[in-house]
Amino acid sequence: MSAVVAEEALNMFDHPSFDKHEEVHQFHDAASGLRCLIAIHSTILGPSAGGTRMWNYASGADMLTDALRLSRGMSYKNAMAGIPFGGGKAVIWGDSRRDKSEAMFEAFGRAVESLQGRYFTAEDVGIEIEDIEIAARETRYAAGLANGASAGGDPSPLTARGIYLGIREAALRAFGTDDLSGRTIAVQGVGSVGGHVCQHLAKAGARLFVSDVDAATLTEVAKRDGATIIAPDDIYDVEADIFSPNALGAILNGSTLPRLKVKVVAGGANNQLSTPEMGRRLRDAGILYAPDYVINGGGIINVAAEILGSYSLDWVNGKIDEMVATLGRVMDEALSSGLPTSDVADAMARERLAAAAQAT
Repeated sequence: MSAVVAEEALNMFDHPSFDKHEEVHQFHDAASGLRCLIAIHSTILGPSAGGTRMWNYASGADMLTDALRLSRGMSYKNAMAGIPFGGGKAVIWGDSRRDKSEAMFEAFGRAVESLQGRYFTAEDVGIEIEDIEIAARETRYAAGLANGASAGGDPSPLTARGIYLGIREAALRAFGTDDLSGRTIAVQGVGSVGGHVCQHLAKAGARLFVSDVDAATLTEVAKRDGATIIAPDDIYDVEADIFSPNALGAILNGSTLPRLKVKVVAGGANNQLSTPEMGRRLRDAGILYAPDYVINGGGIINVAAEILGSYSLDWVNGKIDEMVATLGRVMDEALSSGLPTSDVADAMARERLAAAAQAT
């Protein structure tokens, strides 16, 4: 396996998503077909931690952009979650439905191991527990495992719990009550996280409209939760109280934002804003936005408990409750100051990172 500089990385320092990243590594294993980037944005708070995403990118440039944006998001997410880890992310180029193999994830494990603990990995989009457990044969720096003395298992249900509680927190400020009974919620993405979010919302009495590119999973969730299925591109046009994006990023952009007919955007997808300007445009449209890296930190909190070696579900749930309280403070400050919630959250995360840097 070779570790080389990506062609796109020759201009990485001029890349619009480069934000003083500490390290960016490219790994290629010809035998297994592994093509992987691992980006470490910051280790100010501790070793970097973040999941691995597998996606069939259109180009290496798109792959690099995703790695840079996701790793910075993890720095902010971990800071806002109050856990002692920096921000990092791995992305694998490939179709998760057809390109996976044991050899690929063993090679990925060796790539993670070569960083000697500067990056801990876990599940993300396109990656299952089984994939990470294969990688763990070759590295000590994998979490989200099903077995082991401190195994935390699939972090998706904990991510979903935090998102559900965050939706209630946003509803309280937008509607004067956190009671979701009778609320209309459009959910984009019903996979490992979004599906669990739908379960919480349905139990709370919400009326759900759901979309996903995976027709089989979509049908299953709709039947289970009494939801109405909407075509993927039509989900933005649903007249609802809340829009909950739980798929991929950059879905709030100049084309989709004007179509929204909601008062709240709160979901677990990473990097929902295509550009920072979208945060201001949401505010100007009278839409309360729950910053993604604040509301979706439940999974990394669960992973952190496993990495720290003393897993406790009570500790995880307590940290998630603290995370949701932080989200509330972000929204309150934004509402009182007139600033976009995204700007308030970014400033708060940077303050926490700066304070940690000064303390070292």
